[in-house]
Amino acid sequence: MNSLIRVVSGESALVLDSPHSGVSYPADFRHACELRALRQAEDTHVEKLYDFAPAMGVAWIEALFPRSYLDVNRNVTEIDAALFDEPWPDAMETEAKALSKVRLGKGLVWRCTDDGVPLYDRHLSVQEVRSRIEHCWQPYHEAVGTAIARAHARHGYSIHLNCHSMPAVAAQFATDYPGLVHADFVIGDRDGTSADPQLSRRICRYLESLGYKVSYNHPYKGVELVRRHGDPAGQRHSIQVEVNRKLYMDEKTLELHAGFEGLKANLHKLIDMLLALDPRRDL
Repeated sequence: MNSLIRVVSGESALVLDSPHSGVSYPADFRHACELRALRQAEDTHVEKLYDFAPAMGVAWIEALFPRSYLDVNRNVTEIDAALFDEPWPDAMETEAKALSKVRLGKGLVWRCTDDGVPLYDRHLSVQEVRSRIEHCWQPYHEAVGTAIARAHARHGYSIHLNCHSMPAVAAQFATDYPGLVHADFVIGDRDGTSADPQLSRRICRYLESLGYKVSYNHPYKGVELVRRHGDPAGQRHSIQVEVNRKLYMDEKTLELHAGFEGLKANLHKLIDMLLALDPRRDL
């Protein structure tokens, strides 16, 4: 068992993963910025919002290492050459959208925080980044892929929710939309390429029926985990779910507030709805 990843098997067609809520900072990280600044990168408490899911038969995969150490929601080609004092010998990204995140310092390995604070006062070696890929990225994607394959084999379809949180307002170096005031939820399926849009819209409508403001594919369409594991034509539906942190926590102190329990109860209702839904029949 990989000590950097938590995996709970499930019997249902539903698979959930939380790639960015990890708080176990490896000793070899050797970051130069303050931990307080670095922790703003976390999808803080997302694992708590969904901790009821395994008891419902839902498979759960969770990264215990922090997103800033290695972001498993990026492709291994999304390499920031500025981090090294030697050439990166493996393939590097050429797609413009992915490169925009690298330029922001938010590639596979982060260069700076969302506020532009540098993470390192040193160059990284090729060897240490390859080690992070080997011990974090590869086993995480393997765990998600295995859980989806088992759900699909058991039921003939799978529904994968890639679980995230977002700040109330986008920071300067976080996205291509600095200063954007976020909705309560953003549901992303890469413009219908990682899941059937009817399923994604069903989720949007359900959340709206609970009183939330929901955006669809803006400003977050979904990235590597839904791209790599979604195949709607093959009844493998992968959807990114972003929840606004203001709904459940204080973004400065990272403490949960009174809204947490109500939000969690509504997420439980969402999972109940999805467990009762068969996309081959109900869409």
